[in-house]
Amino acid sequence: MAEFQGFSRGMGIGGWLTNYKRFNVLPTEWRFPLSVGDFEHFETYITRRDIEYIASLGMDHIRLGFDQVVIEESPGVYRDSIWKLFDNFIGWCEDSKLNTVLNLHKAIGNYCDIPEPVALLDSPELQQRFINLWIAFEKRYADKPAIAFELLNEVRDVAPGLWNDLAQKTITALRKLNPHRKIIVGSISWNSPAHLADLQLYDDPNIIYTYHMYAPGEFTHQRGVLQAPQLYYNREMPYPCDIERYRDFRRYVFGQENCYENFERMDKEFLRSEMQPAFDFAAAHPDKILWCGEFGTIRHCRLAYRENYMRDIISLLKEHHISYCVWNYLSTPNDGNRFSLVDDDTRTILSPELARIIAGK
Repeated sequence: MAEFQGFSRGMGIGGWLTNYKRFNVLPTEWRFPLSVGDFEHFETYITRRDIEYIASLGMDHIRLGFDQVVIEESPGVYRDSIWKLFDNFIGWCEDSKLNTVLNLHKAIGNYCDIPEPVALLDSPELQQRFINLWIAFEKRYADKPAIAFELLNEVRDVAPGLWNDLAQKTITALRKLNPHRKIIVGSISWNSPAHLADLQLYDDPNIIYTYHMYAPGEFTHQRGVLQAPQLYYNREMPYPCDIERYRDFRRYVFGQENCYENFERMDKEFLRSEMQPAFDFAAAHPDKILWCGEFGTIRHCRLAYRENYMRDIISLLKEHHISYCVWNYLSTPNDGNRFSLVDDDTRTILSPELARIIAGK
């Protein structure tokens, strides 16, 4: 398949301009206004040293997640202080010879973990604000071809046509300004590989298609505080292991008697089956670029199990010549899904083996 040049293996950064609060515990009126503590966090959380360290791990790109409410003070009004943070970040990446993906992680009307009164794909006003935001990014970084724009992280489980329509409108607006900007678009249902087939395709070599991989959720989100089934079950989940523990989870939580009946072990072959729709997409469209933009395991999962899982995922991606970006570098303590790969205090990778794995060695 086509190569995503300069974006072979990357590191995601969350916890800085996205996932800096656990929004679901805040009263509605406190969820989106920014506090003085938020701005102090934005100014200090990630520094040049972090970017240099990520480069030293052998990564060639960084995916930076950000929320619309962080950059956009009001419709069409953008915060100068946040623009300067983007400028600094991009400069640090350039100095470390890293390409960048700017990922709108949470758009107004498309938050993954909290209900909102108006959904993005139901509101022409919110959609125009979405398009205008990306136009503002293009105008500011028109002379930066190493930056890719990822239009939206993990679109909810909606009718595919609704998202395809907004993505097309946004791409059309950006193409009027820059015919060569790398633009990344994923499908619905939280970037499920099963929905890659629902994506509108473009006769454009600078459109990149993406998906995420977090199966099996019993393992990757084990005992997670934002996932009711995993929180309720509250049991350590190994990987790899006999499939019976995973069947027990399904029986205990969902009452499913015939779960995972085609597998004897939770192992690499199960992961292959879960990503098969992505592999089929790549085979059917060899002229298109496919990029796995997120995968990982929750932080409190046993390190050896995390290493096993990441090793198998990356092995499968390399087998199919698919570029990837691991999730993620560092998480704040109040991030409901802590997937960080470095120690909170030293900001060094949790093990030499993990460093070797994510570098694709």
